[in-house]
Amino acid sequence: MLEREFLERQKAICEKYGAKYMAPPFDKLVELALESFNEFNMPINGLRHPIESEHSVSWFIWAGEYSNADDFLKPVHVSHLLDICPKAINYLGLTSGWRFLFDNIYEDVWYDTNLLVI
Repeated sequence: MLEREFLERQKAICEKYGAKYMAPPFDKLVELALESFNEFNMPINGLRHPIESEHSVSWFIWAGEYSNADDFLKPVHVSHLLDICPKAINYLGLTSGWRFLFDNIYEDVWYDTNLLVI
């Protein structure tokens, strides 16, 4: 039931921004900066590169400032976002090339062709 609610929210986000919808199964992996998430670290950022693996939906998500440290991002299942940052799940239906940024009062979603260049 909960997964269906998120799928509807994802479709609504895609429709709002004129993006194609691509459902991310809850058993797929995203790259998440686990240590960056706490109640005070904002904004939440996410970007989607072209899909590279049958196990990954190629989302990279972090809170606050990005770091180039080798251990900044770690693979986690989409379903774990329910405990870490459930609002981020709303954006995971966006296809490759899309980005999002939000905090408690602001939301921005945009298409970035630079993400498609490998």
